[in-house]
Amino acid sequence: MIWKKFTIETSVEAEDLVAEYLEELGFPGAEITDQVPLTEEEMKQMYVDVPLIPEGETETAQVSIYLDADHDEAQIEELKRQVAEELDRMETYTSVGSKKITVTETEDDATWQENWKQYYQPFRLGEDIVIQPVWTEYEDIRPEDKVVRISSVMAFGTGTHETTKLCIGQLRKYLSEGQSVFDVGCGSGILAILSVLLGAGYVHGLDIDPQAVLSSRENAEANGLTSDRIAFSCGNLLAGNVIGAMNEEERERFGKAGVKVMDEEEQEAYKKASLGSGIAAVNPVQLVDLALGEEDTVPARTYDIVVANILADVIIPLSAVIPQYLVPGGIFITSGIMEDRAEDVRNAMKENGFTILDTVQMGEWVSVVATTGR
Repeated sequence: MIWKKFTIETSVEAEDLVAEYLEELGFPGAEITDQVPLTEEEMKQMYVDVPLIPEGETETAQVSIYLDADHDEAQIEELKRQVAEELDRMETYTSVGSKKITVTETEDDATWQENWKQYYQPFRLGEDIVIQPVWTEYEDIRPEDKVVRISSVMAFGTGTHETTKLCIGQLRKYLSEGQSVFDVGCGSGILAILSVLLGAGYVHGLDIDPQAVLSSRENAEANGLTSDRIAFSCGNLLAGNVIGAMNEEERERFGKAGVKVMDEEEQEAYKKASLGSGIAAVNPVQLVDLALGEEDTVPARTYDIVVANILADVIIPLSAVIPQYLVPGGIFITSGIMEDRAEDVRNAMKENGFTILDTVQMGEWVSVVATTGR
């Protein structure tokens, strides 16, 4: 899909004010680009696995939003007028830079994928795992190597981040030949594909982002893996879980797991709020088939291992839902947890019946492994 990129050139001082104004107009999530170096603390908190190129500091910033095809030229001109007036008003009390406004057509997703390739080269994870983009050659492949071939990539799924490496180490430790794996938040599918190469009999990858699911399916195909060994679906396990919205009285009423049994009207609302997936503790098997826009054929089942390389704020509520997806004695492998949140994750797991088996740290990131017991 081609989008129009609406960009305001302003100052670093005013970039947040401009973004807030755009949000007031109904355009949340503005993209801010500047060349102010990140602090060491900011770098530690970032959850990306792409190289960050340091730049010199300047006073110039760009604030951008993306407009879809529904915005015609008249609407865009009106938006320009509104923004220009607001910039003039801001200038009475702060520096707003050049105030230049540009509108350009962005490249579609396919072109972005092509441009990305020049930055993504083969690399080795540990002694015997190689991540190899299909558009490159890699001469250092050994007979014992497990090679994950990648044809489609996402910013949160290239395999270079410490959190991914932690998950791989835990899969090596706990995955036995022929076991089943559920990869929640599969990204580009690297962990799911690698699970098959490490001996899993069946792997199911799930992500709330349809593009991630499509990327994962392409990568599975690039590795010659068929649907009887690996499948990917779009859905959200927390769509019907209201643990974060409950007060103490409600929590007591709905039980420790914090799962509310919803009526039909509430279920429909949650479906619409979660990409239409309807994945929930009360309805765990309704998935979206991206090709048909209908329910997927992935069966309801439990798994020997569930792996979730996400973030602590997602893993904590997930710990109330995951037990129903695990066999007795199943293993829950988590990563993406900042050091200062590890104890919160462990406590949530214990509250939901898990026994902690392992905690491993790499840099500022932590992996916690737990079991449901037998």
